[in-house]
Amino acid sequence: APPECPFCGEAAGRELEEHVRERHGHLLGAPGAGNGEQLYECPMCSLTCTNIQILEEHVDLHLEEHSFSEGGNIRDLELAQRLQTEENERQRSEEEKREREEFKKLQRHTVLDNSGFKYGFKQQFLRNMEREVDRGRMQPFEYHKRKADMMESLASGIDDGKTKTSGVIEALCKYYQNENKDVRHVWLSAGVDHFHSSLGDRGWGCGYRNFQMLLSSLLQNSFYNDCLRDTTLIPSIPKIQSMIEDAWREGFDPHGASHFSNRLHGSKAWIGACEIYSLLTSLRIKCQIIDFHKPTGPMGTHPRLFEWILHYYSTDNEGGAKVVCTSKPPIYLQHQGHSRTVVGIEEKKNKSLCLLLFDPGWSSQEMQKLLKQNSDGTGLKLIRKFVGSLKEKQYQIVAVDGVLSLEEKAARCRASQVLTSEKIP
Repeated sequence: APPECPFCGEAAGRELEEHVRERHGHLLGAPGAGNGEQLYECPMCSLTCTNIQILEEHVDLHLEEHSFSEGGNIRDLELAQRLQTEENERQRSEEEKREREEFKKLQRHTVLDNSGFKYGFKQQFLRNMEREVDRGRMQPFEYHKRKADMMESLASGIDDGKTKTSGVIEALCKYYQNENKDVRHVWLSAGVDHFHSSLGDRGWGCGYRNFQMLLSSLLQNSFYNDCLRDTTLIPSIPKIQSMIEDAWREGFDPHGASHFSNRLHGSKAWIGACEIYSLLTSLRIKCQIIDFHKPTGPMGTHPRLFEWILHYYSTDNEGGAKVVCTSKPPIYLQHQGHSRTVVGIEEKKNKSLCLLLFDPGWSSQEMQKLLKQNSDGTGLKLIRKFVGSLKEKQYQIVAVDGVLSLEEKAARCRASQVLTSEKIP
């Protein structure tokens, strides 16, 4: 609408200033009250002036402001849109920066005590056994025997097997065949042994123990014989550290290697998905890192993670069978501060999904209970994890899917110079 005259209310259009001066100029001045001084009151804001020129300049400011406001709505909209765009860009930049920082933290969640490499696996093992003796929980003769066994294991580079539990997958397969309650389908990985943390790696060894679990499955599959001809037995944790260092020397993940100063052996450094990827690839085992970098469900949950794992196990294993014992290796699952091994997935009759996990924090005694599974399935509570149970900010998985040729291995080594994971949106 055209601007209205502040004196008579008429629509004055763009000639408002001229209209005021011609029609109402006589109203711009008014006599003062009682002192003979001439006063001039602004008709727009009631400001009183003692000088007509000052009043005219003041009214001009009102008119200019009114004229400017004619196009104000459009300019305000453009300004609001520009500010919103800038705010969206700022938020996106901050989100990307936060994701990068979280991803690096997840990749490099490393703990080295202040003494550097003074307390590695061997030193921690001996120190913890000495404490057990001091507290009366271990006899001196047992201390000397276990020390001898540990030294032999370190010398050979082979895990002593004292934390291993075998046969759990086979027991699970048998249980599900007879389960008639709420499981519609279940897919299980190929056979895998469980390894738990010992006195030598308690508090930091989960990544190494999960690698041992994954490797135990690959060693049972003849498809990987050629890749693993030099690794026929499960290596000890110090040996795994040396194997990762060997992968770095080949050129894998130089950024990650520099983070650890190119040294793991003799330390208590936590490893993550990138170190597992580099080690497997150096052995010519084809694998990929998938990064679930933010929740995809309500209450901070990750349903896309569950769906991906279901697809991994069910692809090429579809059909009407309730229990499918696949040939797929287990999956390495990482989140900040801990890692576990996925050995299967359930689909309930109500279509909800439940992961089956091996945790290095569980003792042999707890795992043995799964070998004698009750018909009611109560022992499965240990390994079952529903969507609402996994609510960390982000997860990474390392999934094995074949064998690499020498050329493919070299190409992946070059690509690892800028090693990144595939992100699930």
